[in-house]
Amino acid sequence: MEAVRSNLDCNTLSALSRVSKFSSKPTSRLLFSCPLSRSNTWRKRDLGLKIVGCLDQKRVVSEAKSEFLLALNGDLVKSVGRVVLGFAAAVSLCCDSPAFAESLTVAFPVSHTREVNTVQRTLVEAWGLIRETFIDPTFNHQDWDLKLQQTMVEMFPLRSEDAAYNKIKGMLSTLGDPFTRIISPKEYQSFRIGSDGNLQGVGLFINVEPKTGHLVVLSCIENSPAARAGIHEGDELMEINGERLDGVASEAAAQKLRGRVGTTVTVKVHSVNDSGSSCIREVKIPREVIKLSPISSAIIPHKAPDGHLSKTGYVKLSTFSQTAAVEMENTVHEMESQGVQSYILDLRNNPGGLVKAGLDVAQIWLDGTETLVNTIDRDGNMIPISMIDGHAITHDPLVVLVNEGSASASEILAGALHDNGRAILVGHRTFGKGKIQSVTELHDGSALFVTVAKYLSPALHDIDQVGITPDVQCTTDFLNSPKDSFKNGNSDSSLETDSCILVAEHQLDVQESKGSAS
Repeated sequence: MEAVRSNLDCNTLSALSRVSKFSSKPTSRLLFSCPLSRSNTWRKRDLGLKIVGCLDQKRVVSEAKSEFLLALNGDLVKSVGRVVLGFAAAVSLCCDSPAFAESLTVAFPVSHTREVNTVQRTLVEAWGLIRETFIDPTFNHQDWDLKLQQTMVEMFPLRSEDAAYNKIKGMLSTLGDPFTRIISPKEYQSFRIGSDGNLQGVGLFINVEPKTGHLVVLSCIENSPAARAGIHEGDELMEINGERLDGVASEAAAQKLRGRVGTTVTVKVHSVNDSGSSCIREVKIPREVIKLSPISSAIIPHKAPDGHLSKTGYVKLSTFSQTAAVEMENTVHEMESQGVQSYILDLRNNPGGLVKAGLDVAQIWLDGTETLVNTIDRDGNMIPISMIDGHAITHDPLVVLVNEGSASASEILAGALHDNGRAILVGHRTFGKGKIQSVTELHDGSALFVTVAKYLSPALHDIDQVGITPDVQCTTDFLNSPKDSFKNGNSDSSLETDSCILVAEHQLDVQESKGSAS
């Protein structure tokens, strides 16, 4: 739980060619190569990259200089300068994919520095994946093959892993797509934690407070080791195991808090109580397995205008993790058993996550063969993703809360429920991220995110940089989600005073007067 909330934003889709319980109706080849299933969210990718030849080191050193050559279909098409090198290698790329219809051989200098040499391999992996799948086949109007060679030239004299990784990041930045990026093995571990839903740590969400630069506690998991130690939202973390945290990034601090179950971590915190007095204390916290649930819920007693008493199920989904759909299904079943007659699904400040999780959640509320989203591949082909004989758990009236923090998979879900006439949207215009990324673990444990598709809502609305405008606005003073201080199954005063929830309840009354949605 030490992972920062914003780091759980992953907004990814590993594959979308054949989705269990979905049908895909492509007009040409499918963009994705791996069927989506609950057990196949993560994968390593073999692009068929191989070293096909190494120049003799002694011969090259004696010559002192050599050319970088790019051969396409056996023909020499470019030469890029002359540089001093130790020895060179050639990478051959050839596969059946239309993106690799030709054979490509690239010669490049191999670094003497082991760390840089490893990153060189990572560079080739990243370059190949982008060449095969990136949404823009012009690569932002540049020669992508030449870009590989140029980056290799720049990387060769480097002596550190970080410097070499920065060259890869620089290469990716030329694509003009902020969502296509590479993250380090440690960052990928945090991403996996957020998506898998489990970690070994103390149970804190932390982030850097922009104005002060201090590390503060965003929230604390109920009954976690940190909660039992008396750490609260708003506390400032000053030290971890005696190490000052001045200038330490939130992810680096989160790494320090994590560790093997049974070990302990000592944290110095600065707390301010309700009366305004502050204290600094040091606490020793044991590490445990922390289960991250993306679902918080409550039952809100509701009195209709005609005086009729009913129960409204409030379900907040904070992120689209692998467990989101299963936990949502269990929550709705439990609420149905308790006599809930209407629902509010809160997607405010949900930055997204696994796109397949969003599609799975949509099925809980929809029937039949409804289209959930339309993807557009790099060739401009539109691929509708539809359900196959879906059966909703409930047909009770539904309102979905959204705001400017609702992005990606949140927008896919909101669009699917709205455009299919299942839900009323209440809140504020959504973020507007209409692109889908694949995530691939590379050989060194890092991960590459590549924008592989655009998407349109079922009604063919373009969401990218536009967002979704809700049916009913609520005042901007209450756009933030309510505190997750309530316990599952119980009403809470913070919900009852949230103006957006009050507006949602009114909309449920309107739906009820017209008959249940279906």
